[in-house]
Amino acid sequence: MFATEQQVRPHYQSIYERLNDMTADELDRRQQAANLAFLSQGITFTVYGRDEGTERVFPYDLLPRIIPAHEWATIEKGLTQRITALNMFLRDIYHEGKILADKVIPRSLVYSCRHYRREMRGVHVPRNIYVSVVGTDLIRLEDGSFAVLEDNLRVPSGVSYMLANRSVMKKVFPNLFGSYGVRSVDQYGQALLSTLRALAPAGRPDPNIVLLTPGVYNSAYFEHTYLARQMGIELVEGRDLLVHDNVVYTRTTGGLKRVDVIYRRVDDDFLDPLAFRPDSMLGVAGLINAYRAGNVALANAVGTGIADDKAIYAYVPRIIRYYLGEEPIINNVETYLLDDEKERRYVLENLDKLVVKAVGESGGYGMLIGPHSTAAEREEFRARIIAEPRNYIAQPTLALSQAPCFVEGNFEPRHIDLRPYILYGDQVTIVPGGLTRVALKRGSLVVNSSQGGGSKDTWVLYE
Repeated sequence: MFATEQQVRPHYQSIYERLNDMTADELDRRQQAANLAFLSQGITFTVYGRDEGTERVFPYDLLPRIIPAHEWATIEKGLTQRITALNMFLRDIYHEGKILADKVIPRSLVYSCRHYRREMRGVHVPRNIYVSVVGTDLIRLEDGSFAVLEDNLRVPSGVSYMLANRSVMKKVFPNLFGSYGVRSVDQYGQALLSTLRALAPAGRPDPNIVLLTPGVYNSAYFEHTYLARQMGIELVEGRDLLVHDNVVYTRTTGGLKRVDVIYRRVDDDFLDPLAFRPDSMLGVAGLINAYRAGNVALANAVGTGIADDKAIYAYVPRIIRYYLGEEPIINNVETYLLDDEKERRYVLENLDKLVVKAVGESGGYGMLIGPHSTAAEREEFRARIIAEPRNYIAQPTLALSQAPCFVEGNFEPRHIDLRPYILYGDQVTIVPGGLTRVALKRGSLVVNSSQGGGSKDTWVLYE
């Protein structure tokens, strides 16, 4: 909100003046109204690994984050470039493997990724689109530019909170919101539906699309129900589907109904007990054979997780140059690969200054934040790195940008990031906004909702 201690950024000026006119009691009433709206709508998430209740109302901060039009234009171009290159990369490694033959990326790095699926070698996916839905985590650097912190290409979550935040904001600050020239995010559900329709097998002009959920105990179950409702499609579990003659059907009260596209929120490992984990109760036996036969489309495609492996992330700028012949519009954060002896030695000597991440984890799990860690935690990670260096990367501890938040009756700065959602079907669609995640604990750098973080509405302006 502030360029300097006393200087309000121009696009925050109106809201700054409006907040100055409000008393703390009035702000508190609006925060309570927002919290009540989240509670009554059942907007919740699950925090695993806690003894106390795990189902929680999603924490929401009253003050929006505002992004001016020219900054958003750069984000849009950069993310479009990135998803285009990553799709080309995925198609290449599961077919010709040119990028590996040209030694742009080490072959061993790709084949050692636990999300690389040999079952996908030579499999053609609709329109060569492997990644239809991406949530990319951006952070703002000290010079004001954005950088990509992570790509989430498997089953990115959080978009329902983006939509819910906007809905609540319109109720809590109706006049302010109406006067600010904020671009809409309400079309996301229909944009996602159009993206999924574009993946339908040939000869299926009116495809039946379903959303496959692991069930009510999944941390993102609220989101699964919300998106299915927004798109007007069936929410199904694995037990609702069956495969016959390599065609997928859903059980209905009127009999079996063919399924053409599955927006799956189930990880690869659990999709099909005949192809992957035999103990999976979440998937559908025979699904991968139907997929290989081209009778059903999956979004995202099986095997896309390799492109959000945090070691592959370090190569994304080279991937963009290789396939598109362009320089990355949005840069990466400097990343140390720990199977490199020199980089590993540096990281082990500086664990107290760096962030170490497990390459295949998400949601803030498997991570060490050096400056906030104990000696015991650093020793534990040292042992893990030495045992399996391929499974970890390290990055500098970045001072995430901060935004004012309304916390216990006061305005206080909190660290934030931004997760925009990119859709790739007939065209690339990026709804102007995203989920601004907030590290609610003072000084914390962990914004993940699964680790107790919250969120705020993100306003992208027309002008």
